[in-house]
Amino acid sequence: MPPPTHDHADDVSIEAFTTATNYLRARLPLELATPKLAIICGSGLGQLADTIENKVEFAYEDIPGFVSSTVQGHAGKLAFGLLGDKRTPTVCMVGRFHFYEGHTLKQVTLPIRIFKMLGVEILIVTNATGALNRDFKVGMVGVMTDHISLPGLAGNNPLFGPNVSAFGTRFPPMSDAYDYNLRVIAFKAADYLKFPRGTLKEAIYTFVGGPSFETRAEARYLRSIGGDLVGMSTVPEVIVARHCGIRVLGLSLVSNMVAIGKGKSADPSEPVNGLEEPLVNHEEVLQIGKERALDMQKLVRTIVDLISST
Repeated sequence: MPPPTHDHADDVSIEAFTTATNYLRARLPLELATPKLAIICGSGLGQLADTIENKVEFAYEDIPGFVSSTVQGHAGKLAFGLLGDKRTPTVCMVGRFHFYEGHTLKQVTLPIRIFKMLGVEILIVTNATGALNRDFKVGMVGVMTDHISLPGLAGNNPLFGPNVSAFGTRFPPMSDAYDYNLRVIAFKAADYLKFPRGTLKEAIYTFVGGPSFETRAEARYLRSIGGDLVGMSTVPEVIVARHCGIRVLGLSLVSNMVAIGKGKSADPSEPVNGLEEPLVNHEEVLQIGKERALDMQKLVRTIVDLISST
């Protein structure tokens, strides 16, 4: 029997979310039907879903209201299963939706509200990111403490439009977007795994629309306003999760160093200055994700076990 059709992916009515939730619940075994934890797997980090047991998967295109991911490194499926030694019921979003793909922010964040209706209480959101702050190096993990949303400040907020009061208030605060206790657990997990000190570092994440990477001047501006890391995702999902009352832990794998120097001057009256900073490309982002996949899997599994033990 084909799944029910849903022609209004941008519909924010409670009925739209209920349709998708009921579709999933009807096809899940009882032990997986009410996950308490959700994980969004960012670029190159989809292997996290391979660590769960008793897995049940759903392609995005089969779920009512979902759109499809078009980005290399994003598989496009929900994977339900039991994660870690504590066998925590978990749903993994293997591949996310992005604003730059042409989706609306309501489409991008629709899965978060479905997670809430399924019973999710904690969201772990991961991404691959560029480092603006030179205290970060490729391979480090930024533990998000705050964010700067350039699209949001310009009016592109996923909560724009009618408020769905069943999920939350019209004006939700974001000053506590990234849960302190979950951040403490992340550092405890790194210590437990004996990661070298400094592998994890707290960071402010800057959200930009993409899909072009930042110019040098833009990167310097983002650094000047307090950004440590920059990426093209995550913040819309976090805003909707907090609107729903879901606690959030954000983990950013540093995949590249963002070019922030002024570069060489072509003006013969100016001294030759600036370093030749390599251009970033998406293949580099995916490669770093592959290289650090095992460490990220261990880190997230350990975090989930520690959360389940508290």
